Amino acid sequence: MTTLGAVLAGGRSSRFGSDKALAMLAGQSLLDHAVAALAPHCDAVIIVGRGDVADWPHADMGPLGGIAGALIHAAATGFDRVLTAPVDCVRLPDDLRALLEPAPAFLDTQPVIGLWPVAVLNDIKAMLEDAGDLAVRAFARRIGARAVASGFVPPNINSPDDLTRLAAL
Repeated sequence: MTTLGAVLAGGRSSRFGSDKALAMLAGQSLLDHAVAALAPHCDAVIIVGRGDVADWPHADMGPLGGIAGALIHAAATGFDRVLTAPVDCVRLPDDLRALLEPAPAFLDTQPVIGLWPVAVLNDIKAMLEDAGDLAVRAFARRIGARAVASGFVPPNINSPDDLTRLAAL
């Protein structure tokens, strides 16, 4: 099975106050940190919501729009599944793939970190077209994804102060 990694970077960063993806941590942007954290777990990595792949059906659909864009790209390029992570996730568990096997599954502490088979593409499109509950957990329930417990608690960077606290660790 081939796995496409997708960093979800299309958010408005409204709570952060500026483009969170470009915020710097230890000399690198959060986007660069997220790509580096995801890369060891995938066969290739794309950035969704800017550059590589657009959110689907359009911007401002939240993480589901990014996951949908990644699944569409994966289907078009021959990948079997997509491993997603948000742009502010600068660390991931070393055993991430093993934790999330078999797909579909997501980390209970951060549902955007998930392993999604391309076969669920029609389900996510239907949810986005209905524009009802667009929470990742609602999508997970719809497709029967497992919530995986882990000791890993991802960093939560919603403000410059959060970034400052993370940099101090």
